[in-house]
Amino acid sequence: MIRSPDHQMDLVFCGTPPFAVPTLEKLIQAGYSVSLVLTQPDRPKGRGLALVPSPVKQSAVKYDLPIYQPEKIKTNEELRATLEAISPDAIIVVGYGRIIPKWMLDLPRYGNINLHASLLPKYRGAAPIQWAIAKGETVTGVTTMRIDEGLDTGDILLQRELPILPDETSETLAPRLAEIGAELMIETLRGLATDNITRRNQDDAEATLAPILKKEDGRIDFSRSAPEIYNRFRGFQPWPGAFTSFRGKTLNVAALKPISGAIVNLAPADLVSRNDRLFAGCANQTVIELLEVQPEGKKIIAAGDFIHGYRPQAGERLRT
Repeated sequence: MIRSPDHQMDLVFCGTPPFAVPTLEKLIQAGYSVSLVLTQPDRPKGRGLALVPSPVKQSAVKYDLPIYQPEKIKTNEELRATLEAISPDAIIVVGYGRIIPKWMLDLPRYGNINLHASLLPKYRGAAPIQWAIAKGETVTGVTTMRIDEGLDTGDILLQRELPILPDETSETLAPRLAEIGAELMIETLRGLATDNITRRNQDDAEATLAPILKKEDGRIDFSRSAPEIYNRFRGFQPWPGAFTSFRGKTLNVAALKPISGAIVNLAPADLVSRNDRLFAGCANQTVIELLEVQPEGKKIIAAGDFIHGYRPQAGERLRT
């Protein structure tokens, strides 16, 4: 019986977050042999700190795939022996969360193939979806690349674009990118198997970075314009979100929008209420409306309820 290229390729899959699940499941559905799934160890979560398996592990269990969860991989001789025994044609890496060591890069004939959630070389790093939105991009996409020893610097295999919707957040964009990324990975593997893909070097001069997010990235900087603040708010959902301080205490902002037109004229960080609506001044004579806020230690409330409860006074300011 003549076997299709899909069935001739033996794979190892490395991944951890929800973003990686569609690729793993698409590989299985396309008929690829996934001999091993590497994912990070179960982590404690919730008030009870119960150990919770990664989304990739949950998917692998559903498909009855072999699973290995090493804490470290660089000098893991057991892992090395296991992978050498499997001798995979390719190792697929999607959001694994570990640096792939050179011995692992050199093992498969097609290399380690990564799905990255940006149009490389833009947004290299751990948070490409979040930073693309935060920087006001209107188009992003996914890239399959052959991993090398740099940070997302490997040769590009295939790319696919996706528009970013005007009010889209990282929470809504990520699953859309994951779905087209899964399709692109199948297309990439088929192209590699039939020698129909031309690898392209990345232009380092065009590179931008998307570093891992920090809590401080969520602090609203009112020296930015309202559109800039809104883009960062959209990008940094659900974490680190957006926050400022009011009367010396943290004020989380659960919903906001930029205001077009001169409803009010405010200096940056000035706060004013009008008819149960709450506005804050930003750079370049722009204004954001705070729709829902969460005072420190309290629940999320609508702006009108905040105004009635806290009665912000003329001249009060938010602190960056």
